[in-house]
Amino acid sequence: MREVIFDTETTGFDPASGDRLVEIGCIELINRVPTGRTFHAYYHPERDMPAAAFAVHGLSADFLAKHPVFGRGALELLEFLEDSPLVAHNARFDFGFLNHELKLCGHPEVSMNRMIDTVAIARQLHPGAKHSLDALCTRYGIDRSHRVKHGALLDAELLAQLYIELTGGRQIGLGLAQEEIKETVRVELTAGATVRPVRPARVFAASAEELERHAAFVATLKEPLWLQEA
Repeated sequence: MREVIFDTETTGFDPASGDRLVEIGCIELINRVPTGRTFHAYYHPERDMPAAAFAVHGLSADFLAKHPVFGRGALELLEFLEDSPLVAHNARFDFGFLNHELKLCGHPEVSMNRMIDTVAIARQLHPGAKHSLDALCTRYGIDRSHRVKHGALLDAELLAQLYIELTGGRQIGLGLAQEEIKETVRVELTAGATVRPVRPARVFAASAEELERHAAFVATLKEPLWLQEA
C-alpha cells in the first residue's frame, strides 16, 4: 500500500483571506515503510510574508521570489501524489491550502476522502494529552533536536516516523522482515542445490508386548490412587 506523508508552510492560517502556500514536503511510504522517495518545493506566494509567519518557518519574501509560483510546479506535485492516501498533521489545514492552490491554477481539488489526519489518530489513542507534533515526538521518543524552525520536508520526515508509531510502530517493520526472510527461503529452495527426501512420520504407539508388560507392572502396585474411593 502506497501512502504519502506531507506538510506545508504558508503565509498564514486562512487561504480564503489571501494567505498562500509557500512550501510543501512529501515522503513516500510503501506498507508504512519510507522508500527514500521525496518531493520538496518552494513557491513564490505573490504577496508579502507576515512577520508572524516568517518567525515560524524563516522563509522571506525575497527568498521565495526566486522560486516559481505554485501553478508552474503543480503537475510535478500531482504526479508524485498520484491517487495515494495523503497523511498530514491537522490535515484539514494542509488540505485546505493545497486545494486552494490547485483551484487557483485550474486543477481539480484533491478529494477529502484521501485524507488521513494524525491528530485525529492521536486523540483516539491519547485522549486528553497534547497532540502537537512536538509533544507526540517526545511521547514516542522521536529525535527532533535538529529542528530549529518549521520546514515542510523536515516536518514530513518527523511525521512519517510518528505515523508509523501511531499505526503499529516497529512491529510493522518486523513483520516485513519476516516476509522477506520467507521469500528468500522460498527462492533458495526453488533454486534447489540439494533436495532432501521426505521422511515418513514416526510411529509412537505402544506395541502389544509393551502393553502386556505395563499391565503386569500395574498389577504389582498396592492400593493405587486411581482405585481409591474419593
